[in-house]
Amino acid sequence: MFDSITLIIITLITAVLGMISFTHMFQLNSYKPKEQLKWYKKNINRIVPCVIIAALFMFRIILSLEMDIFTLVVAVIVSLFLKPKKAKKPLVYTARVKRLLATFLVIYVATCVGIFFAPLNVKYVLAIFGCGFLPLNILLANLINRPIELSINRWYINDAKKLLESNKNLKIIGVTGSFGKTSVKFYLNTLLRAKYNTLMTPESYNTPLGIVKTIRGKLKATHQIFICEMGARNVGDIKEICDIVHPHHGVITTVGEQHLETFKTIDNIKKTKFELADSLTDDAFLFVNGDCEAITNHNHKKLPNAVSYGLKDGNTYQAFDIKISERGSEFKVKTAEGEVCEFTTKLIGEHNVINITGAIAVSHKMGIPLEKLRPQVRKLESVPHRLELVNRGGIVIVDDAYNSNPSGAKAALDTIQYFDGMKILVTPGMVELGSMQDELNYNFGKESASACDYIVLVGEKQTKPIYDGVKDAGYDMSNCYVASDLNDALKKVYSIQTDKKKIVLLENDLPDNY
Repeated sequence: MFDSITLIIITLITAVLGMISFTHMFQLNSYKPKEQLKWYKKNINRIVPCVIIAALFMFRIILSLEMDIFTLVVAVIVSLFLKPKKAKKPLVYTARVKRLLATFLVIYVATCVGIFFAPLNVKYVLAIFGCGFLPLNILLANLINRPIELSINRWYINDAKKLLESNKNLKIIGVTGSFGKTSVKFYLNTLLRAKYNTLMTPESYNTPLGIVKTIRGKLKATHQIFICEMGARNVGDIKEICDIVHPHHGVITTVGEQHLETFKTIDNIKKTKFELADSLTDDAFLFVNGDCEAITNHNHKKLPNAVSYGLKDGNTYQAFDIKISERGSEFKVKTAEGEVCEFTTKLIGEHNVINITGAIAVSHKMGIPLEKLRPQVRKLESVPHRLELVNRGGIVIVDDAYNSNPSGAKAALDTIQYFDGMKILVTPGMVELGSMQDELNYNFGKESASACDYIVLVGEKQTKPIYDGVKDAGYDMSNCYVASDLNDALKKVYSIQTDKKKIVLLENDLPDNY
């Protein structure tokens, strides 16, 4: 009896460890079954041994309910395989995750009960289902819970819509783009506060449910403007958000090569970003980056109140006379009516000047004089992990770790050229670029070779295209190091001997599901 109870307890422990591990990956994969299956395929070498050992353990239970050394050893091996590792982004035990784990556990317990009481031939079938398909059981649990989750989501969305409708004076500004949208959102929030009481979606809350959570948890009757960041990975994602919030004005920061793995083509990305424009009424303002060819080639001028911003001539709001140093940036902005105003900011880089100019354009059109925006621009801070400057003694870290993309990576390389010192790149490369991923990482390697004094690549397999690009550019490969992980990479950075100040660019940081 004691041995049977012990085996049941060990079985449940290994099952719970497996549930937590696979649920964590499912959460990182945005609860999308297709993405989870892709992750299984990429990590088949981690999944198969775990499944085989777990199945052996279950078959051992079927053959004998006696506790012996073999069963204990197998149980320990299974536990080691499934033991949660220290994660950059740990599993968040949301209500959805708790429901998912509960359903997962019910499936597993039902399987185990069947194993104990079913005929022998059925026992083996159940063992294969319970352990052999353990990674797939999280998807089965998700399928079972789907009607419940859809019903809960609909209730939350409808509640958010009612809250927005009840605030008749609230103006909603949608902000989207392949990159730069989070920065523009933060800058816009600071500038608009010169006149308005604002609310913005926090951090990277740019999915329908993230936006709904912000509305239900933070929107007050006193708010005058809601700045809503809109993210997308598939065609139709922006429309889904617009159908919830119904924006009064919109900002499209850029259209570029990001999330190509799901979008497949640049045209699909463009179509999705302009779903924001399609949702606006004729009296709305649509603010667009006039320096982005993918945007200027699109027929956005069907809206009478389209407003462009950027560095090029012809933009409605043009930044010029730009002076950049490692201490910050100075620039002037000219409106289509000829009004000129000078601005200073502690932020560096032309891309930041463009994003700030976009925020200035929106704020000015919302009734704030350019002169009144000058002190607000001086207040602007770096957005976390987006070219955020961190001084650590003799080392300046340029933290650009959030979801790197080709244009953003090039902008980061350009930015560190304004610093005096030894320029060191630390990167695991770029992901979610579909069939173009290797080519774009290769090009990034060639660009890095001409911009950096030392290059540290994180992960041999992931960074192979970058390594090849660096090598083919004729770079001194003694100044290129391939690290096993980020800790190894940072140790290498600190060990580099130089009389110069170290300027360390952290370009991208892959989550635990990569």
